[in-house]
Amino acid sequence: MALVQQSSPHAHNARPTSRVMLWVIIAALPGLVAQTVFFGWGNLINVVWCIAVALASEAAFLKLRGKPVAFFLKDNTAAVTGLLLGLSLPQFAPWWVSAIAVITAIIIAKQLYGGLGSNPFNPAMVGYALVLISFPVAMTTNWAEAAMLFQGAPGVGETLARIFSASQTAVDGWTMATPLGEYKHKIASHTATEVLTHPTFGEGIARGWEWVNAAFLAGGLVLVFLRIITWHIPAGFLGALIVMSLAFGANADQYAPLSLHLLAGGTMLGAFFIATDPVSAATSHHGKLIYGAGIGVLIYVIRSWGNYPDAVAFSVLLMNFAVPFIDYYTPPRAYGHHKARRGLPGKNQG
Repeated sequence: MALVQQSSPHAHNARPTSRVMLWVIIAALPGLVAQTVFFGWGNLINVVWCIAVALASEAAFLKLRGKPVAFFLKDNTAAVTGLLLGLSLPQFAPWWVSAIAVITAIIIAKQLYGGLGSNPFNPAMVGYALVLISFPVAMTTNWAEAAMLFQGAPGVGETLARIFSASQTAVDGWTMATPLGEYKHKIASHTATEVLTHPTFGEGIARGWEWVNAAFLAGGLVLVFLRIITWHIPAGFLGALIVMSLAFGANADQYAPLSLHLLAGGTMLGAFFIATDPVSAATSHHGKLIYGAGIGVLIYVIRSWGNYPDAVAFSVLLMNFAVPFIDYYTPPRAYGHHKARRGLPGKNQG
């Protein structure tokens, strides 16, 4: 019988990877439900499609590598990658854009590095960043207008036809700019009061988006409560974003207000489900705080002075580059060792 070779350490955990990933999927369901309720069927269809492509891509590449397909597929990591991309991509993104993003994430960002545990970059964000740069029209003109399910949102058939057609052009009455995108492009020539009258903001903070972010926040807190993830990365992420917004964004006639940064776009999805990827994130608690804070700072910088209105993907990938440096200077305590003594080198520690 062929044995699966895995590198050390071989520490045992009461929660296998498959169960951890299953909890991540369950915790993301409230956000998916909110997306469906407020923006129609697009994200749900994207999630099903992206998961199917992710599983097929991983299975095909594992077969080429001569690896046991069932053993690796049942860890649910490919399903989570597909889920995250389905949640992140525009509701009416063409099927081939989603497929390219998923195949890139699974094959290039994960399998070519050696598979689970060997990838230095977040696979889902590699796929997302690639299609955002390569197909800007498809990625910026296919965000659904907020419309309650069964009360104005396109039906399942119409959404399927839109996604699986070859067109990249926007459909009037179906699509609209995201709140962060609308604010970023209009604030240069309008006041904040004028910008906020746009229908994408509705009567709340960001029409529909605030509820989607609240749902991902609730799911993320469940993951923290169950100790699937620790609080350090989300706290560093959101804390840095808040500090940056308060320090530089006090004038709403120049920069997006704090409420938009927190409750529009992919902020909560990024903080609890994307940045906390255990493979590409920092290792120690101190390192996780620094890593999360770096992402929060970069998100604000790119949103305010860069070309992209959301910037979660680019910020996560840039901090993935910094993880080896962070881990070097914030090593976790080794098993069996006491906490390191503090003090200047060469001084008497007695």
